[in-house]
Amino acid sequence: MTFAEHLDTFHGLPVFTLPEPGEEPLPAAGDVAWRLDCYAAGDLPFPEVWRSFRERVPSADVRALVIGPWWEDEYTELRPVLELLLADAERFPALRALFLGDVVGEECEISWLQLTDVTPVLERFPLLEELGVRGGAGLGEESLALRPLRHAALRTLRFESGGLPGQVVRAVGACELPALERLELWLGVAAYGGDATVADLAPILAGGAFPALRHLGLQDSELQDEIAAAVASAPVVAQLESLSLSMGTLTDAGAEALLNGQPLTRLRRLDLHHHFVGEAMAGRLRAALGPAGTEVDLSDRQVPHQWRNEEWRYVAVSE
Repeated sequence: MTFAEHLDTFHGLPVFTLPEPGEEPLPAAGDVAWRLDCYAAGDLPFPEVWRSFRERVPSADVRALVIGPWWEDEYTELRPVLELLLADAERFPALRALFLGDVVGEECEISWLQLTDVTPVLERFPLLEELGVRGGAGLGEESLALRPLRHAALRTLRFESGGLPGQVVRAVGACELPALERLELWLGVAAYGGDATVADLAPILAGGAFPALRHLGLQDSELQDEIAAAVASAPVVAQLESLSLSMGTLTDAGAEALLNGQPLTRLRRLDLHHHFVGEAMAGRLRAALGPAGTEVDLSDRQVPHQWRNEEWRYVAVSE
């Protein structure tokens, strides 16, 4: 799967892409999530897009910001973009949501996005409630990184990646995020830098790290069966309203582990879409959880590819 469309809503606001200079009028600063895109702004370098944004939009009223393609021709690192934002942090007192990397497949593959350490964003914006990041190990010298920290306001944290570095997963588990309600990690595959192990997830699964957590997504993994087995006995499940183990290589073995583990009927929703679970096992899941009112998403069943007498299973997002 590749991303075919840009975000249309973010943090409960419609996304509005800043047009080329001279195209007015613009919406009120607090009514939309502002999206900055070098292509849409007339192929301007990002520093010029940023300057145009600052001049045309009252920054003190901006509530949500989305960063799209930040390069004009050749792919470049995200770090200079963040440096501009961080340097102007005091000019954005109302900012509550930031999405980094709203890029579709025809613009850049997710694994090619050259990200950086996103910790300074959380340090400089202590009132931020939502952070979304798309990308992974990338092609450049820098890679996506995170350092453990305490952040009192963050409610939603989302990493979309075809290969999420294990260092990021371990750092998330070591953070103190008392307000966090939604955590979503697309783990990806080792071939694209996704070297997280099930052991790296242990602090998250233990349940004490994020007392307000109500939704957990551990998705897009080639270790989906092992993750399902770990989740089956994980204390964190008792506090959840929804759980997603979707987009990965879940098979009957992982589904069996879920059925044999702790009751999942307390969940309102169990998302397993994009899976390799057989019809019989899918029926068992529905029979076990459906009568209790748990919505089970088993859509998008996949069929393993045959290669040299072996079966090959694939995640939804990798390259």
